[in-house]
Amino acid sequence: MTTALPLFPLNSVLFPGLVLPLNIFEARYRALMRDLLELPEDAPRRFGVVAIRDGREVAPTATGMPDTAPAPGGDPTAGFGPDPIKSFYTVGCVADASTIRERTGTPEAADEPPEGTASADARTRTSGYEVLATGTTRFRLLSVDASGPYLTGEIEELPEEEGDGAGALASGVLRAFRAYQKRLAGARERTLAAGQEQDLPDDPSVVSYLVAAATVLDTPAKQRLLQAPDTATRLADELKVLRRETSVIGKLPSLPAADLTRKPTSPN
Repeated sequence: MTTALPLFPLNSVLFPGLVLPLNIFEARYRALMRDLLELPEDAPRRFGVVAIRDGREVAPTATGMPDTAPAPGGDPTAGFGPDPIKSFYTVGCVADASTIRERTGTPEAADEPPEGTASADARTRTSGYEVLATGTTRFRLLSVDASGPYLTGEIEELPEEEGDGAGALASGVLRAFRAYQKRLAGARERTLAAGQEQDLPDDPSVVSYLVAAATVLDTPAKQRLLQAPDTATRLADELKVLRRETSVIGKLPSLPAADLTRKPTSPN
């Protein structure tokens, strides 16, 4: 069964169970938040987070960028090209917004509301939103519709299958993750807080997503973990990654800069 869902592309991967804070200032995403706020109070305020494969998280002409001229018409495809689905990874995560708080500002920083509407003054004073959402369910993105003020996608939710041996693998991943934490803290010349090592879950699926989110990896590597066919496969991959990263950190004088893998290097 498929359904339509508003899309929020990011240069990062959201996993089920993880909290996502957002600072909304672009016109297309302000429109999305306004629509979510208009839903009944007891209705879930859901949108789909997809990681960007090739494109810009923020439109080059968005408010707050060096060129502050607004994108003409608030183009929902700005930064993603004429066929946005080609710019996104096709497995994402549904986010449920528990908090959407308006941030007020000058009229120039807000969307222009239709003339004569009762909410014109209120909308003019809204320059953005502070949002707190939580990842819930993975989905597969089937198509993207750019006909509205923001992108929407046709999606199908993906069930989380446990797979063979997930419980045993989760125990091994937790041990490897504790070793990784210690090595990482040592590389940062920090110590783990008392009891920090024990604050880890037992459920294999929760373990797999928590470790995927907490490990220092680039977006493609995190995306591979998100789209693993089942929990056991994800845990097995994480076990390999954690052992490798722990070994690498022990041999390097400084931490690997994951963000550098996403940008061209510069001699400056």
